[in-house]
Amino acid sequence: MGRADVESRQIVALQGAASSVIQDLLGDLAMRLSTAGLRVSGVIESSADKAKPCKAMMLRSLDDDSVFSISQDLGPGSQACNLDPEGLALACAAVQRSIARGTDVVILSKFGKQEAAGSGLADAFGSAIAAGRPIITAVSPAMMEAWTTFAGVFAECVPVDVARSPGWIEAWSGRMVTSQNSRAMIGAERERIGMG
Repeated sequence: MGRADVESRQIVALQGAASSVIQDLLGDLAMRLSTAGLRVSGVIESSADKAKPCKAMMLRSLDDDSVFSISQDLGPGSQACNLDPEGLALACAAVQRSIARGTDVVILSKFGKQEAAGSGLADAFGSAIAAGRPIITAVSPAMMEAWTTFAGVFAECVPVDVARSPGWIEAWSGRMVTSQNSRAMIGAERERIGMG
């Protein structure tokens, strides 16, 4: 599949780097899209303590920088990561409200085990797909089977080094946002003249 085909997919899933690197890249892409005048919604992961990333995981809203804690404190002796389903649900609902208000591009931190099971940010993915919004996310190789079942032909995986290349995000978003706006205008015109 060529680069032009990838840039035409509604959903781009980044791969090929550590999670923290991908989350930093998602934040950079969000900033570049916003600078270009696009409305960007969604959430990216951040950690208050990089040495212990499981202990204080958060999702940061790209709309207003609000923070949703997605980890539960299991006490000082715990070595386990424990996601907080309530925090994930709150973040998901916030993204869904943002999509309903209107956005150009949705960035969601990742498609992982929670989303594969139908929870986590799964409903935010569904809302963005239903609204026809372009999505940028991340998927680990371990989740590829579930991802393919979930996203199907709407998605393509893109290596991090491709997504970092000069002009890539601008080319992809230009195709996606223009095509979305064009379809909306064509649909409105068809309704106006009684063809819709």
